[in-house]
Amino acid sequence: MEERMSFGENLQCLRKQRDITQEQLAEQLEVSRQSVSKWESGASYPEMEKLLQLCSLFNCNMDTLMQGDVSKSFAEDVHGYDKFQNWFSKMITAGVAILLFGISIMMLLNGLGLNEVFATAAFFALLIVAVMMFIVAGLQYDQFQQKHPLVEDFYSEEEKDLSYRKFTVRIAVGVGLILLGVLFLIVGSGVLEGQMALDTVLIDRWESLMMSGFMLVLTVAVSILVYGGMQKAKTDVREYNKEKNQSPEQKKRAELTGKICGCIMLLATIIFLVWGLMFDGFAISWIVYAVGGILCGIVSVALSKQSE
Repeated sequence: MEERMSFGENLQCLRKQRDITQEQLAEQLEVSRQSVSKWESGASYPEMEKLLQLCSLFNCNMDTLMQGDVSKSFAEDVHGYDKFQNWFSKMITAGVAILLFGISIMMLLNGLGLNEVFATAAFFALLIVAVMMFIVAGLQYDQFQQKHPLVEDFYSEEEKDLSYRKFTVRIAVGVGLILLGVLFLIVGSGVLEGQMALDTVLIDRWESLMMSGFMLVLTVAVSILVYGGMQKAKTDVREYNKEKNQSPEQKKRAELTGKICGCIMLLATIIFLVWGLMFDGFAISWIVYAVGGILCGIVSVALSKQSE
């Protein structure tokens, strides 16, 4: 026999699940706190208008609210999934930001006339920090997946909608900043072209300073995009469960993707060092990392298409 709860019990359960007080609920419904208290104790019932407001507020239907069991309509985050995903998003975003910021610092030091070896050393120092953060975050994520291969979808439709709205805003802001950075480069290049009297070395320094400014803007933009994307992805619990519980063929493709991307980035690092040390090209050789990232993305998409 199906278990039922009274209207008062359902209302109290929903209110506590949303972590709001009787006073706060009363304020939203424009009634007194005493009215809410009487509803929860079963001493009285709200009018139809207020019942409809409650259904809309708590995203439930009338039958469930009046004579069902609302506790079955939502799940709890018993594994700490949301807290862990927030931490993971911040770690990855911070790692990406530090990596791009390292390129900006290297460009800045080159523009200020500092020895390229010191500028490159500063970049590598930040690169090491970023790689360490990626390793820690990746290992922690793998451990979390091992402990919790299946997570119940506890996010409400309201929370998912809010997450998507934030995602769209972050995408717009990130893309806007990138375009602003491109505009800065275009204007800066135009100004430099008009300064024909400047010495070649001085022009090179100004170009490095402009690229440093662009990379700084790009760092902020990409950080916003990465964090926004990861925060949106965390609410797709079904995809998380699917990711861990892959078929043997899917696992092989994932491992192959990881190996290929690892080789690409290793090759990018070798090219970066050879280009910089042997041909004095540290000012521009960082671009191989961008190319490597694009190639990894192409490989990932190509292999994922094969598994469909």
